[in-house]
Amino acid sequence: MTRMSTSTALPAGSPESAGLCPLRTARLMAVMQSEVDRQRLPGAVALIARHGKVVLFESLGALDPATGVPMGKDAIFRIYSMTKPIVSVAVMMLMEQGKLLLSDPVAKHLPEFSAQKVSRMVDGAVQLQAVKQAATVQDLLRHTAGMTYEFMGSAPVQRQYAQTRIGSRERNNAEFSHEMAGLPLMFEPGTAWEYGRATDVLGRLVEVVSGQTLGAYLHQYIFAPLGMTETWFSVPPEHHARIAEPFARDPEGGVPMRVIDVREVGKLESGGGGLASTTADYARFLQFMLNKGELNGVRLLGPKTVEFMTADHLGDIPVNSTASRALLPLGHGFGLGFAVRRDLGVATVPGSVGTYFWGGMAGTTFFVDPAEGLFAMLMLQAPNQREYYRMLFRDLVYAALLT
Repeated sequence: MTRMSTSTALPAGSPESAGLCPLRTARLMAVMQSEVDRQRLPGAVALIARHGKVVLFESLGALDPATGVPMGKDAIFRIYSMTKPIVSVAVMMLMEQGKLLLSDPVAKHLPEFSAQKVSRMVDGAVQLQAVKQAATVQDLLRHTAGMTYEFMGSAPVQRQYAQTRIGSRERNNAEFSHEMAGLPLMFEPGTAWEYGRATDVLGRLVEVVSGQTLGAYLHQYIFAPLGMTETWFSVPPEHHARIAEPFARDPEGGVPMRVIDVREVGKLESGGGGLASTTADYARFLQFMLNKGELNGVRLLGPKTVEFMTADHLGDIPVNSTASRALLPLGHGFGLGFAVRRDLGVATVPGSVGTYFWGGMAGTTFFVDPAEGLFAMLMLQAPNQREYYRMLFRDLVYAALLT
């Protein structure tokens, strides 16, 4: 029986007590401050936790560069695709309850997906052909269901996504699912890894299997039990003053920075990218994951299920495109909601084998290293610089580890 958690603050400790060098930990913040000083970054919140203690939790820069209000540690960020791990946990909770199998065809729960077609180029023309093997729930979780994102390229399928405004927040999850099911796939399910809208489909699957809206299910069965009191699909009005904002225009190219308006209540509760959260709230989720499914006596998943989620589920399945490869570095596979490190080397950033991570389109990022008992998170709203800061942060955190 899940019981409610009341505490929202993880215990604190010093860097030295957790085997981190205080000078190198301070250098991490100095490097981030230099990015703010150069006006490449509006502001950020950084958090490092090891062995169950938060050893770094600091903010710097501006919450909103238009007003100059300082960034607070309680800032609210659009976490975009950091929604995916949470929704993946929701799916695995339903699996543990016997309500679905990962081998289930998606159409078993969402019948609109029963007649999917694959887009193929034949003699220079696009042809739609029936899928040979139906996508499964596992395919949705590991992004091998044949779906894509409209902003990842200009293939015919991606252009169709854009034309139908598949990411519109004006459709509810049921309407989204039916619209999505009518679009062709980029490739045969189970044959390639392509980052896409699969977790949005999982959000609808959670609704159908649980009988609740996605937001209601997440609140009742994940956020409330874990003490995540400030994670929402739309931010309540009394908290609007804490929402972090990007620069109005990109500092490197001058293009306008467009992010979702989490002040408005959209019809879509996007399982793939709709949540807003605080650093402290998401830290509770990451500690729960590092604890293999438990936090403060509240257990939502079994330890073996968490190990299963954070193992590589791709094997020899190739990455479909260069755009997807940019998100999944060499030496990494993908689990059920997370990228997973397979090799000690190969990638351009350090990390233990078994480290898992993901990030959000506006710049938020995290990684969890079970071998080191460590997780770290950088929260910011700088969409076009997100890959740079994700790698920079990883380098600086591992540089501070001494034992």
